[in-house]
Amino acid sequence: MSITMIGLDTAKSVFQVHAVDGAGQVVTRRKLRRNELIAFFEKQAACTVVMEACGAAHHWARMPGLFNAAWSALLGPLCHTCEAMGGV
Repeated sequence: MSITMIGLDTAKSVFQVHAVDGAGQVVTRRKLRRNELIAFFEKQAACTVVMEACGAAHHWARMPGLFNAAWSALLGPLCHTCEAMGGV
């Protein structure tokens, strides 16, 4: 049950994380506070992170150490973000 894609809904203090495996099956859905977010990503193997394109997403995608070189972040309009996550 390896996570291949994480959808991240950004907000000011609470973030919603939705992770799926290679078959598109839900692995986890969690709410994380700002101070829990970096710890969560440090424990994850490299995968694709999908976020709606907005100021907060660009901030988190540039956060030093949050995504290592093996990660890839996809930023796009909300409708495309949902399609990438399997219509969730």
